[in-house]
Amino acid sequence: MSLSPGTRLGVYEVTAKIGEGGMGEVYQARDTTLDRDVALKVLPEAFMVDPERLTRFQREAKVLASLNHPNIGAIHGIEAAGDTQALVLELIEGPTLADRIAEGAMPVDEALMLAKQIADALEVAHEQGIIHRDLKPANVKVKADGTVKVLDFGLAKAATAQASETGGAESPTMSITGATQMGMVIGTAAYMAPEQAKGKPVDKRADIWAFGVVLLEMLTGRRVFDGETASETLAAVMMKEPDWDRLPAGLPPNLNNLVRRCLEREPRERVRDIGDARLAMHGAFETTIRVASGPTAVASTPIWQRPMAIAVAVLASLVVGGGAAWNFSRRGPVSSGLMRFAISPPETAPLDFTSLDRDLVISPDGTQIAFSSSRDGDGDIYVMGADGRNVLQLTDDP
Repeated sequence: MSLSPGTRLGVYEVTAKIGEGGMGEVYQARDTTLDRDVALKVLPEAFMVDPERLTRFQREAKVLASLNHPNIGAIHGIEAAGDTQALVLELIEGPTLADRIAEGAMPVDEALMLAKQIADALEVAHEQGIIHRDLKPANVKVKADGTVKVLDFGLAKAATAQASETGGAESPTMSITGATQMGMVIGTAAYMAPEQAKGKPVDKRADIWAFGVVLLEMLTGRRVFDGETASETLAAVMMKEPDWDRLPAGLPPNLNNLVRRCLEREPRERVRDIGDARLAMHGAFETTIRVASGPTAVASTPIWQRPMAIAVAVLASLVVGGGAAWNFSRRGPVSSGLMRFAISPPETAPLDFTSLDRDLVISPDGTQIAFSSSRDGDGDIYVMGADGRNVLQLTDDP
């Protein structure tokens, strides 16, 4: 039902309608008891005639009320008046992320600033066992000071609005009973993970997929998966590869890799935890290394994580103990204590990292670094001094 300005719902007085979607109509209202403005999300009439659905929704709302984080839109409670039920929500001023993306691709720094906050919100919710299930730009508000507020956490679980065959990419939160009776498809077509689109059980990795889609749209200013109908959009999600050529030139390799790993169709190959994505965006897996002099030198990621890394370690050991030992000895004794430095290899041989592991090893005396690097699509192994000079290519794969 629609509410006109002046309508009272308990202690709340409606002042204006501010939106609507698959989860119901949203109004700005005044809390006459606490003298504050709130948002009222009036639930669809279907909830009123289905006691089981209403009970489930109220139970979910209680769980969501336990979330307390600066990047999550707060739920204050549920208000009932006659046949009307409404969620009482934090009123958040500002455009949605969808509005910002519609203006075009964002600079990388701006996209990262917003994406980090979204990841923070997801991480807090996931730690409490709450999956969003409907993360999309329209469910993210951006305040004037740049603060992100993620809305509607977990509410998609209770939504049962009918799917529309029009406007697939813009389709609201929806549910479709799968013909195979495997489960319910709940979410928004363009942001569903493939397993979610198939009606399979989902876990937090579905949110990670949606996060990857949102991040890619921020970087490109365009839809990742699109179609004239919801069905066509779902087909694109399950079968079509994102257009990676749209990514901006000069995108940092760790961010490029993060987006791709979030959008792996096989959940087991996807980034497993949004906390890992958050750390990658904060630079936790970049090339700044701390080396302690002495018998051992430690890189921040285990060297055995990839086959190429093992080859680097073996070749570096040969370099240290074999024919190149004279090169180390010429440098004289290494002072004791802690050395800090950043590796800056030449542009012709950039380090080959992923967001979660790296291919390098440091000589015991801290003066030489062996690393793998991709050049023209081939992986080769190099050795260079810790000062970034005297780069020596050890392999030359065709």
